[in-house]
Amino acid sequence: MSVVGFDVGFLNCYVAVARAGGIETVANEYSDRCTPACVSFGPRNRSIGAAAKSQVVTNCKNTVQGFKRFHGRAFSDPYIQSLKSSLVYDLAQMPSGTTGIKVMYMEEEKVFSIEQVTAMLLTKMKETAEHALKKPVADCVVSVPCYYTDAERRSVVDAAQIAGLNCLRLMNETTAVALAYGIYKQDLPAPEEKPRIVVFVDIGHSGYQTSVCAFNKGKLKILATACDPELGGKDFDEMLVRHFCEEFGKKYKLDVKTKPRALVRLYQECEKLKKLMSANSSDLPLNIECFMNDIDVSGKLNRGQFEEMCADVLARVEAPLHNLMEQASEYQLKKEDIYAVEIVGGASRIPSVKERISKFFGKELSTTLNADEAVARGCALQCAILSPAFKVREFSITDAVAYPISLKWNSAAEEGLSDCEVFPKNHAAPFSKVLTFYRREPFSLEAYYNTPKELPYPDPTIGQFVIQKVVPQASGESSKVKVKVRVNIHGIFSVSSASLVEVQKTEEGEEPMDTEQQSTPEKEEEKETDQDETKAQGDGQKEMEEEKKTLPENEEMETSPEESKTEKKSDQPPQAKKPKVKTKVLELPIENSPQWELAIDMLNLFVENEGKMIMQDKLEKERNDAKNYVEEYVYDMRDKLHGRLEKFVSEADRDILSLQLEDTENWLYEDGEDQPKQQYIDKLAELKKLGQPIQERYMESEERPRAFDDMGKQIQMYMKIVEAYKTKEEQYDHLDQEDINKVDKMVNDGMIWMNSKMNQQSKLSLTVEPAVRVREIQDKTKELYSTCNPIVTKPKPKVELPKDDKAGEQNGPVNGQEKAPAEGTEKGTADSTGNPPSTESTNPRPDMDLD
Repeated sequence: MSVVGFDVGFLNCYVAVARAGGIETVANEYSDRCTPACVSFGPRNRSIGAAAKSQVVTNCKNTVQGFKRFHGRAFSDPYIQSLKSSLVYDLAQMPSGTTGIKVMYMEEEKVFSIEQVTAMLLTKMKETAEHALKKPVADCVVSVPCYYTDAERRSVVDAAQIAGLNCLRLMNETTAVALAYGIYKQDLPAPEEKPRIVVFVDIGHSGYQTSVCAFNKGKLKILATACDPELGGKDFDEMLVRHFCEEFGKKYKLDVKTKPRALVRLYQECEKLKKLMSANSSDLPLNIECFMNDIDVSGKLNRGQFEEMCADVLARVEAPLHNLMEQASEYQLKKEDIYAVEIVGGASRIPSVKERISKFFGKELSTTLNADEAVARGCALQCAILSPAFKVREFSITDAVAYPISLKWNSAAEEGLSDCEVFPKNHAAPFSKVLTFYRREPFSLEAYYNTPKELPYPDPTIGQFVIQKVVPQASGESSKVKVKVRVNIHGIFSVSSASLVEVQKTEEGEEPMDTEQQSTPEKEEEKETDQDETKAQGDGQKEMEEEKKTLPENEEMETSPEESKTEKKSDQPPQAKKPKVKTKVLELPIENSPQWELAIDMLNLFVENEGKMIMQDKLEKERNDAKNYVEEYVYDMRDKLHGRLEKFVSEADRDILSLQLEDTENWLYEDGEDQPKQQYIDKLAELKKLGQPIQERYMESEERPRAFDDMGKQIQMYMKIVEAYKTKEEQYDHLDQEDINKVDKMVNDGMIWMNSKMNQQSKLSLTVEPAVRVREIQDKTKELYSTCNPIVTKPKPKVELPKDDKAGEQNGPVNGQEKAPAEGTEKGTADSTGNPPSTESTNPRPDMDLD
């Protein structure tokens, strides 16, 4: 099972994986741990990541970035309409009403949904993780900004599904950072002690998020979050771009905004300048060659001027911090109670931003976390916690609901709508609640955010949920309907189940059933489900469950439809007669219609299309590789023909091959620029038909002396052994004469063959086929070895008594005690001479006396 965390940023992405040694942020094919959140579409394939970023200027109309902000938004959204003019690429409306991106792909105009484009990026990150782990990746945790709404979260989950990923959790970026910070801390207060309060500030390229967290040993709880979704590093880039557009307009009479390509280049240079100014306070230059109309432009700026220019942007830094502390005051928290203020995110490196945050809290900022990689690491840690494959320190995570969620429904008794807040702001999540309604017929619930001013976009609707098959009781009274609502592990709201509770009176003699007792196991079951779904939530979960014990009754009162207070009163007598009542629970079907959720058939179509595009990319890569092999062979062979291969090719052959290489080179840059893969394979085979023999002659020439040398050494060794046998050396006197004669013959034949081949080869030119190939020499050497070696290494026959006596002496009785047999002889193994143990040596001799 894979354990992977994906930080899908606005500008850049990071992939973290869990290994035996801990969490590691892995590098892509360019050995860079940062992968640009960029997708480029071409006539034959897609480029994703660094390859796409290199096309931002050259293929600007079909290269998309910054698409993270389009998740879950309608095309008609005023925010989308206001962005259209500043984008280099085109937006279009999808059939469902959401935002799509219009590009030219495979020489056709295509509109891709935001889910599809994000899935392409996730596919690339998945490949990076698979390359690092050397195994397929499916399970993962994906980061999202804490201010994402239900529609945006559903959109990201769909994107993960299109990419073939099983998203175990959508994790808020601030929560991921808090987990990365807290899980390694050994000095956190005990669970019963006062928690340690830490504030996290994350300023990225296009979003500003803050959270205040309470840490205890093995436990993290998000108390409050505040954000500004429109403030980030891009605003500082925007100010710089605006400044230089004006300057170049006056200085060079250039209208930069009319040329998308020039504008993209200016954005790139301004981003680099901003980073340089964070480290240097002196004047810094900005130079761009051939910027517009072949004009080189230049300008300069220093940090003081930059801060003055960005005063309005910097003024917005403190507002979310004020908001955060206001929310924290509900927990009686003050600035003095804050243990540390931890900053992460690319834009948190801007000195003036750090200064304002530090001044607000009145303390030095902490930078113990990696500003870029903390989110990905936190996601990988959460994935490890959720995965059975890794044993992780117990650590429970209680997140918070970003916006208050309410339900409204049509009242049956009074004409009009009734509503109720189900999850207030900063309510613990994931969490379930059971609400009770009294109805005679099916009814619908509409979930919505009840603070539209806080939302990043105008539509506060979450979705419609229709509770079906509701019928009155047999007595004609309204039925009791229990509805379970839930904010799940992804932060997505749903009506997870509904049940009809039928109340039936029992006869006097019948054993009574208690309604409350009957409903309690149901609630307990719900609690268990919660714990299953939010694995490893630990003590934080217990807290939520304790809170839940009191909730259902209140909710029943709050959300009972107005049939109304009189009806509630009329229900009191039956409740008083609990011992005379039995209940029957019937599950009801629910029709879910969340806002902007992809239909199943559309999702399946997107999954299929993504598979086709991955295959197309693979085929194109193979085609390009085949073309590159031809090009590489042309250049490599041309150099070698006048270098190390020169002696191994005749002048006529060299001329023919050189001409063919030149023709192939011309073909590659003309007709062969865009040919099928097989054409390149055929071209390479055609060239190798002439070039391969030359290279083989060179290789043979290089390796032949070594092969002859090895064979010669074998022959000399066996000749010495034969000589030693003839001189009756003791070492070989046990060998048979017949075997030695066989060795002698093999050695002589081998020597004659080797000398013959060496003589033949010495007479041949290097430009013709060799008289003998290295493989033949190696085979002859192996044959010599396999015949002669067993003969000359044959062991001597066993030597019986002398060594056995010694063994017997060593193993004899000592002081009248029988000594244990020596290790080895006891097991029946051979003695040091290689002889098998004798019975005599393993038992003490009876005629020995050691007194």
